[in-house]
Amino acid sequence: MTVLDSSISLVDFLRRHHYFKHLPTDRLEQLADRALCQTFSAGEIIFLEGSPSVGLWIIGEGRVKIFKLSSSGSEHILHLLGPGDSFNDIAALDGGPAPANAAALSDLTVCVLSHETLIEAIQHDPLLATTIIQVLARRSRTLVQQIEDLALYPVTTRLARFLLSQAENPALSGPGITRAAIAAHLATQPETISRALGSLEKAGIIRLDRHRIIIIREDLLRMTAML
Repeated sequence: MTVLDSSISLVDFLRRHHYFKHLPTDRLEQLADRALCQTFSAGEIIFLEGSPSVGLWIIGEGRVKIFKLSSSGSEHILHLLGPGDSFNDIAALDGGPAPANAAALSDLTVCVLSHETLIEAIQHDPLLATTIIQVLARRSRTLVQQIEDLALYPVTTRLARFLLSQAENPALSGPGITRAAIAAHLATQPETISRALGSLEKAGIIRLDRHRIIIIREDLLRMTAML
């Protein structure tokens, strides 16, 4: 069974995920036998907040946004994810409903491991349990930082921090990561992002090239990001 094409097996795909990289091949084969792979088109909803948990979703190809909607319909993107990332981890672990919405930002291939499969694997491997705890702890730190950024810093500072993160994390760039998506992630409007990008370009910090944002002066961008 393959995930992306004939060059990568599902076993190898799972081995690349940070949760399962230490597992022996026979254990990975057991997980692969119980995995379900699906495809989604750009813009398609994967699941809605409050829906029953299908399990742990792992991205093979494409981009995903995890988001919340306000009562007025305004969207706030919690996470922008790409190949190799997983999502719905909490619901996959506790068996509860999905805590947020998920949608494909581009054409998408994903594989799912059910709650039962994941819990069974954890029960047989303490190192797997420890690894998952460490990963979720890092994500909690990231969410705390995100809340701090939204509460304490202006849009240009938040954008500068996002651009620096984008340079380090391929999941934050590529198909589907539009100015509208960045705006929803940074709790502002696309027009505000465009103005902030224009200010950074005028200052000689970045260069806008069609749909690309090229960092020219990382030192000045870090100063803007207050890092």
